Amino acid sequence: MLTGFSLLLLWIPLKQKPGLGTILNALEIGLIADIALGIIPEPSNILIRILMALSGIVVVAIGSGLYIGSALGPGPRDGLMTGLAKRGIPIRKGRTAVEVIVLVTGWLLGGQVGVATFAFAFGVGPLVHFFLPRLAVRKNTI
Repeated sequence: MLTGFSLLLLWIPLKQKPGLGTILNALEIGLIADIALGIIPEPSNILIRILMALSGIVVVAIGSGLYIGSALGPGPRDGLMTGLAKRGIPIRKGRTAVEVIVLVTGWLLGGQVGVATFAFAFGVGPLVHFFLPRLAVRKNTI
């Protein structure tokens, strides 16, 4: 949670505005991840591990497209991405940059970095770039 709220400070120069989705994301993502890690068993089969990692990246990208596209406010990292997009940086590049910075910061703080971590950092940006415009709520259709 501390990381999420700390990232919000980086929104100030980007003039991003928080919303309900911002607050919920900052409060709940870490908690839900901790619960899921305790519930979902770690498979010993490498193929299943790879499929779980890849499907997880796709699910995160779809989820990002849905909740950012709902206009309820992006999460802390997503707000950096959308703020950069408003300045002409494509979503795929902005999100990848944010994720790589988070990856390096986590590693410098002693976190574990593996193949799936790299796959997420470099894969989620292009996928969010793909899904966000396709899943966003359009005001004219409601």
